[in-house]
Amino acid sequence: MSYRGVFFDFDYTLGDSTSAIAEGYRLGFLELGLDPPTVEQVRHTVGLTLADGYSLLTGDHDPERQEAFYRSFQHTVGVKADGEGRRLMIEGTTLFPGAEELLGALKNAGVRTAIVSTKPGSTIRRIFEHQGRLDLLDLVVGGDEVTHTKPHPQGVRLALEKLGLRSEQVLFCGDTVIDAATAQAGGCPFCAVLNGTTKANAFDRFPCVHIAPNLDELKRWLKV
Repeated sequence: MSYRGVFFDFDYTLGDSTSAIAEGYRLGFLELGLDPPTVEQVRHTVGLTLADGYSLLTGDHDPERQEAFYRSFQHTVGVKADGEGRRLMIEGTTLFPGAEELLGALKNAGVRTAIVSTKPGSTIRRIFEHQGRLDLLDLVVGGDEVTHTKPHPQGVRLALEKLGLRSEQVLFCGDTVIDAATAQAGGCPFCAVLNGTTKANAFDRFPCVHIAPNLDELKRWLKV
């Protein structure tokens, strides 16, 4: 394999937090006096910031309402939550089939791995700790650890710097066009992973070195 590093998005690329995210949206919308969205509607917000997800579902771009939703989400299932809501986010998140095998194979091959996500870094680390597999990652850069979230390449550049890699040495893997735009802005080759709601043809306008239907196929394509 020619890459010295492989960076991943998290939600719908390596893992699935749908139940917790949908509960956060349900409670946040109720607090704001809105009808809660369906789980399927929420699935199409995954990968966006919470403010953008709120606006996508409501058409409301008022910053104060976006912030109110953000605060509600963080206190019910997010980083400021405790009890059942936080357990749902940490313990209810599952890794997709093939995720552990792929990350383990990359580690064994000496390839550096990182997650660059809009999800808070502490949440991702706790999810992997709960799974007992934090050792599979060299680095996590969460959306709360940068000043500009994807598709801005700040997170990618930070990961490159910390791991001592150049952009052309790293494959960025993600499930949305936001991830594709992030890779392009950061100068990394991009591989789409179709674990989420984005269809393959949505990536036609971006340079992709590969489109993987799942992580098992991605592992075979990488030959690790």
